[in-house]
Amino acid sequence: MNDRVILHVDQNCFYASVEMLRRPELKKVPCAVAGDPDNRHGIILAKNQLAKEAGVKTGEAIWEANLKCRDLVLVPPDFACYLHYSRLASELYREYTDRVESFGIDECWLDLTGCRNDDGFAVAEEIRARVRHELGLTCSIGVSWNKVYAKLGSDLNKPDGTTHITRANAKSVVYPLPANALLYVGPATIRKLRRIGVKTIGELIALGPNYLQKRFGIVGLKLFRFAAGLDTAPVAMSGHESPVKSIGNSITTRHDLCTEDDIRAVTYMLSESVASRLRSADMAARTIQVSLRDDQLNHIERQTPLLHPTQLCTELAPQAFELIMANRMSDQRIRSLGVRACKLIPVARLRQQSYLFSEKKRELLFDLEVTVDHLRKRYGGLSVRRGISLVDRTLTEHDIRSENVVHPVGVFGS
Repeated sequence: MNDRVILHVDQNCFYASVEMLRRPELKKVPCAVAGDPDNRHGIILAKNQLAKEAGVKTGEAIWEANLKCRDLVLVPPDFACYLHYSRLASELYREYTDRVESFGIDECWLDLTGCRNDDGFAVAEEIRARVRHELGLTCSIGVSWNKVYAKLGSDLNKPDGTTHITRANAKSVVYPLPANALLYVGPATIRKLRRIGVKTIGELIALGPNYLQKRFGIVGLKLFRFAAGLDTAPVAMSGHESPVKSIGNSITTRHDLCTEDDIRAVTYMLSESVASRLRSADMAARTIQVSLRDDQLNHIERQTPLLHPTQLCTELAPQAFELIMANRMSDQRIRSLGVRACKLIPVARLRQQSYLFSEKKRELLFDLEVTVDHLRKRYGGLSVRRGISLVDRTLTEHDIRSENVVHPVGVFGS
C-alpha cells in the first residue's frame, strides 16, 4: 500500500501579514499585532520579519518587545478580517482536495491521497505561489505521509518554504529536532521528558513504546507514535467539525479583583458567554471548571459536577462563583479568571431522557436566556445586561462572546 500524501499549510506571521497587506507602509518598519495594554491584554500576537529580527517574540509582553525594539509599530487585532483571509485560503486549498482540516485560523492539513494530482511537493509549491500571488500572503508547507510530520515540516523552512519529509530522510530531518517540536508537546510534557534525559525526538524514539507507556501511560504511547511517524489520524473532510469537548471563556481584567462583588460580576459575565455558546452548539454541561491567576501569577484550576446537565447561565454562574470563592484565599487579588463548561452532552439526548427541561422553572429560564441571546445578536452583546455587571463597568464592558477566538487545544493537556 502506498503512503498517504499529506500537506500542512501554515500562513507566515498571519495576523501581521494581513495588516501589512492592508497597510503596505508597515512592510518597511518592525510591526506587531498586539492586545490592548489598557485592558492588560498587552502581549504580542504576531510580528513581521523586521520585528522578529529585532528579537521580538510572539507571546511576550508589549513592554518587553519595546525594550528590544524601540521603534516597534503596534497594530490592534482585527479578527473579522483575519477570518476573511483564512476562509479565502481554505477555498483555495479545496480546489485540490475535499479533505481540508483547519488547525486554528492560519493552519490547515490537506490530504491529497488518491487525488488527480497527488504529487505532494509539486502541489505544495503551486499552493505557495498561488497564496503569494492571489492573496498577497506567504505560507510554509510541510509534506509527509502523516499529519504530525507534515506539521513538523511546515515549521522547518520559514518563511515561504516547503519541506518534504519522506521515509528516506526522516531520520536525518526529524530525529535531531527538539522534542517540543512535536505536535501537542507543551511545557508540562517537556518537563517530564527532561527529567528522564530526553531532549530530542530521536532520544524519545530510542526509549521505545513499552518504556514510554510504562512511564507515562497512554500519553507515552501517543508520544512514541507521533515521534516515530506512526500516527494514522485522518484529515477531516471539509466542513467537518470535531465534537466539542468543552466550552470556556477567560479574561485578564483591567484591574485586580479584590471584592466578592467584582469576582461575582466577572464570573457572571463569563458564564453568560459560556451558556450562550452551549445553546448555539446544542450542548449541555455536566461539569463546571474555573481557573484563576493572581497578581503573583499563581495559577489554579478546579472543577465540580453539576446537579443537572445544563446550558443555563442561571445555573452555571452560581456554581462557578462558589467554586472560585472556596479556593481563593481571603486576601488573594485575582488578575485573570476563566469559566469552562466540561463533560458536554448533546441536548437531544437530554430531551429524550426528560432531564433538561422537565421543571417548569427551568423551562422559563431557558426561554428567557434564549430571548436575551436573540436581543444581543440583533442589537449587540452589551444591549442587555445584568444589574450585577454595573458594579464596575471597567470590568464588564466586554462583549465576551464576540471577542472569543478559538484556538487548538493539545491532547496532552500541557
